[in-house]
Amino acid sequence: MTVDRECRSADRRSVLCGGGGAVFGMIVTALIGRNEPAKAAAISGSVPEVDRLLVRSVIDSYQIAVAPSSKIDSVEIQRFGWALGDQPPSRAIISEFGLSMHVESRRGSEVRNVLVDFGFTPEALLNNLELLGIDPATLDALVLSHGHYDHFGGLVGFLRRNKDKLKTKIPFYVGGEECFCSREWTAPPVPGNFGVLDRKALQDSNVAVTFSEGPSLVADHAFTTGQIGLSSFEKLLSPSKMKIGLDHDVGCYPEKFTEEERRLGVIPDQFRHEIATAYNLKGRGLIVLTSCSHRGVVNAIKAAQAASGIQKVHAVVGGFHLAPHKEEYVRETVMALKAIEPDYVIPMHCTGESFYEIAERELPKQLLRAYTGTRFVFNA
Repeated sequence: MTVDRECRSADRRSVLCGGGGAVFGMIVTALIGRNEPAKAAAISGSVPEVDRLLVRSVIDSYQIAVAPSSKIDSVEIQRFGWALGDQPPSRAIISEFGLSMHVESRRGSEVRNVLVDFGFTPEALLNNLELLGIDPATLDALVLSHGHYDHFGGLVGFLRRNKDKLKTKIPFYVGGEECFCSREWTAPPVPGNFGVLDRKALQDSNVAVTFSEGPSLVADHAFTTGQIGLSSFEKLLSPSKMKIGLDHDVGCYPEKFTEEERRLGVIPDQFRHEIATAYNLKGRGLIVLTSCSHRGVVNAIKAAQAASGIQKVHAVVGGFHLAPHKEEYVRETVMALKAIEPDYVIPMHCTGESFYEIAERELPKQLLRAYTGTRFVFNA
């Protein structure tokens, strides 16, 4: 019997027609089976302390090869420079509008390695990981901050190249089912298809998709904020829209969304699934990796503070998503960061030049500049 014929029966209408194909998709999915994500381990008690943290910008917007390394107080700033050796250089580090960070943490004799976000292209990610000497076999966890292509575009190529190197069932942390919805870019300068996270490629690569909807531990040393709430003055811009449901088994499971969202089918992206990653550096405070801050950099910091119970912020690192905003709003964000009193502010990716100009005046001692390949070493 076809679905149309079933819909003529009043007693079946609520099953097959109410909510349309979304409900039917639920039934089909239940019949064929699927790998349900694991639930991340919640934080129990105090968050872990680490003795040392090394944060490397694997992919960022640009690079200055001749920028010197330096040390400011306890923080070492190691610049990458050139890919030089015995032979003339044949490759250079690649910058693109995307973000990826490698984090090595140390606690006593323990060492953990985490890759946070994966840039825009696999070519840049694979090239830079090799030039920077980052071995995928050492990774203990993967984290995706949110479902935008400039943060997951390099992922599938990375997984395919390193499938046999990665640890079996390495956890892959995301903020929820919304991360898997297909997206379209609607903001300037060019609208168009913005991709979809390939769930099948994740399954084929033997990673363990792990939902971190609430604050949760990552590789014993780090923690995620869980989904970032909106509690500050910050305004959420929606440069993309997302499609609810599956198209040829690609996309997000519709039953995870409200009836109204399923009815609409396509909705403005609110980034409810966005997460930040944080560490507690012994004697220094929190180091918060914001990634992109669609939900607001201040909100990301507040989420890390709430998850850990620690108010002191040693550093905030990552994209602050201020490039699309007017100068007055950027200034308000800088002043809000100033009130939080972080020891260091390290903007990357989508932060924008207006932030640098204002922060240089308001936070001259805290502001540190990052380029693709730069590594920041934070010592307890």
